[in-house]
Amino acid sequence: MLKQYTTLTRIQDDLRSGQTSVKELVQHYLQQIEKYAHLNAFNEVFGQEALGLAEQLDNRMQAGEPTGRLAGLVIGIKDNICYKGHQVTASSKILDGFTSIYSATIVERLLAEDVIIIGRCNCDEFAMGASNESSYYGAVKNQADESRVAGGSSGGSAVAVQAGMCHATIGTDTGGSVRQPASFCGVIGLKPTYGRVSRHGIIAYASSFDQVGPVTQSVEDAALLLEVMAGPDDYDGTLAQVSVPAYSQELNTQVAPQKIAYLKEALESEGVDAEVKETLRKAIDQLKAAGHTVEPVSFEYLDYVVPTYYVLTMAEASSNLARYDGVHYGYRSPNAVDLVTTYKRSRSEGFGKEVKRRIMLGTFVLSAGYYDAYYAKAQKVRRLIKERTDEILQHYNFILSPTAPEPAFKIGRQEKDPVVTYLEDIFTVQASLAGVPAISLPVQNNSAGLPLGLQFITKAFAEAELLEFSKYFLNLLKS
Repeated sequence: MLKQYTTLTRIQDDLRSGQTSVKELVQHYLQQIEKYAHLNAFNEVFGQEALGLAEQLDNRMQAGEPTGRLAGLVIGIKDNICYKGHQVTASSKILDGFTSIYSATIVERLLAEDVIIIGRCNCDEFAMGASNESSYYGAVKNQADESRVAGGSSGGSAVAVQAGMCHATIGTDTGGSVRQPASFCGVIGLKPTYGRVSRHGIIAYASSFDQVGPVTQSVEDAALLLEVMAGPDDYDGTLAQVSVPAYSQELNTQVAPQKIAYLKEALESEGVDAEVKETLRKAIDQLKAAGHTVEPVSFEYLDYVVPTYYVLTMAEASSNLARYDGVHYGYRSPNAVDLVTTYKRSRSEGFGKEVKRRIMLGTFVLSAGYYDAYYAKAQKVRRLIKERTDEILQHYNFILSPTAPEPAFKIGRQEKDPVVTYLEDIFTVQASLAGVPAISLPVQNNSAGLPLGLQFITKAFAEAELLEFSKYFLNLLKS
């Protein structure tokens, strides 16, 4: 029985001392993937390839050759991240069987540090969803309660870490797609600042929101993965030309007293689960007892964050998904007889219900006569949300809130009322609209044994402070 590792540092210690090998690690994870196959976390497993790479890495280590910072790290990548020579489908029928001809920048950077990619993780189709039920390959189940969702859209990435199918995973976060499933599955999910990590090679959903982020068991691993992935890239013009701190070297366990704002609406809203509120209250009390200033703030735009987010992301999705037309690549309907029916049938047969809903809504808000009423107005509200968020963060180091208003909900609910599921993003989309970093931390389980997470938001490019405080906070909860 392999030891349960929570940090890469411990794995590497055991690799150096000969207590384990990279091949043994990969074999263990493959056994876990087989054991929990019914959770549907992976769309494809690169078993033989991972074993071969592990053997090569073991041989290099035994020969005393230098290895990368991530040697011994076995990860899964979300199925919207391109990996040369491997299939990438964004969990959609329209890309079923498509093989990527190049690797995403983040994949190249991870591989350069000797990471081993064990497979591609299931997700909501084109990363559109908060429950991982819209996937062409079926819903992902939560290990804590298999009748409940894993969260979305990076549900497969969260469950793979939750169930020990790999050590960490890489997901994407558009409006909470790393943080919310991390909260539902009791793991750590980080969304960096927009412009911190390259989006080159990431299948686009909403280009002004999409951001790559790690799902891990420890803050240390999240810091190291961000350190490797972040930084300027000639293939992504939206990246900030700023240096990347050595995040993994700046994780002090002691921090100076901080000023923390919490959203008072989170404790007052009837839509927030009672045990989620109690978890937040308890955290506030612990932080105060530890000498931090924790004060309520009102975020008057909270009722507008979800509508603003969905108007803008659906508009961008309508534009980004126009390329899937049955002509260039991907699924082409066998029932098409001419150009028009090729477009119509390929798209209507290739896309799932949720993706079609978002494309149609996005096309509507961009159409003549409605553009100013919806899209242009949403852009103005986004500016107000960003300015108010930045204003709060000028006076406070962090904004604290629940990650999600409730624990993981039952599979099948989205089908009954998609709007209720959209409201799962109420606390996560603020950071996405403002373009600032945020992290979801596992705090405790509720009375039914379901994980609950809390979220910290901080100012743009202050990931070092966010990660340092996150490590401190998790240690504080244990004390």
